Amino acid sequence: MPPGDAGRAATGAGRIDIPPPEAMIARYPDGDAPRFMVFVDTEEEFDWRAPLSRDGHGTRHVHAIPAMQKVFEDAGIAPTYLVDHPIADSDAAVEVLRPVLERGACAIGAQLHPWVGPPFDEALTPANSFAGNLPASLERAKITRLTQRIVERFGQAPSTYRAGRYGIGANSAAILEELGYRLDVSVRAGFDYSGEGGPDFTGYGSAPFWAGPSGDLLALPLTTAYVGAMRGFGRRLNRLAGIQAHLRGFLAHTGIFARIPLTPEGVSAAEAQEAIRVLAGEGCKVFSLSFHSPSLEPGHTDYVRNAADLDAFYRWWDAVIGLFDTLGVPPSRAADFVEAMAANRQRTP
Repeated sequence: MPPGDAGRAATGAGRIDIPPPEAMIARYPDGDAPRFMVFVDTEEEFDWRAPLSRDGHGTRHVHAIPAMQKVFEDAGIAPTYLVDHPIADSDAAVEVLRPVLERGACAIGAQLHPWVGPPFDEALTPANSFAGNLPASLERAKITRLTQRIVERFGQAPSTYRAGRYGIGANSAAILEELGYRLDVSVRAGFDYSGEGGPDFTGYGSAPFWAGPSGDLLALPLTTAYVGAMRGFGRRLNRLAGIQAHLRGFLAHTGIFARIPLTPEGVSAAEAQEAIRVLAGEGCKVFSLSFHSPSLEPGHTDYVRNAADLDAFYRWWDAVIGLFDTLGVPPSRAADFVEAMAANRQRTP
């Protein structure tokens, strides 16, 4: 364990579901250029408003992945496709993604949707849709089965993990470290799912941090920016806006304060560009972007309902990639990022 990590357990360090102590914030390598990464929640199609079900989920949208993948490859981006069990079981998905993986143009990670990820030993409830709420033995069994299935279908073990619905829990880091994962991307900085039985991430920033019993698992939150005239009070205002109905909309409309995650889903290109400029001005070194794969075909998510929405989705990427290029922020592979952070940690006293 690197120096300076003594007493981690006493401070709660090692877990991902609680904000990390300052000592566990990962230091970015001095002199390295900022970078951005893309993570795709590659999952089955389902009605997000309907009660959870273990049956009847399609994967037809995977045929739309190659068009988006071409955009990424043309920009030098190697995304990480975080596949869940229905995707790993889908012959069509494997036929689309495995050749991309084999030519080195993407990575395959894991995403656990516990309601469709065996073994099915839990009741089908909203609380249990957050994997971190499950008994440790069942959470471990589900992640293990998913990992094994990905190896069988894609020929490589995943090293990046996301808990579906961002449902990371008290036992998750230890399980991931035990199973050989290097990177967790389950934290959605600035968002609170506690009202549904999930984690509260309002106390997190977007900086990566070390986790796991040995402190060697890197956690990278999805990047969220606070913008507006009062962004300096971002975390406090964000919590207040979560309590007071309609306050978030009022603050955003007046330009006083807004919370902007880096995703094309529910965020305009102009908003994303503003967030990136603010973050770059504040010295942000790593940008984590994400979206759900069913948004690549109209009709599966609220974000892409028709052809016009899909066109806007693609134009969002053109605008964001173009801005990163202007700012001198290149894309990075997730594995390269982890290696750079780990090497820098060994050099840092």
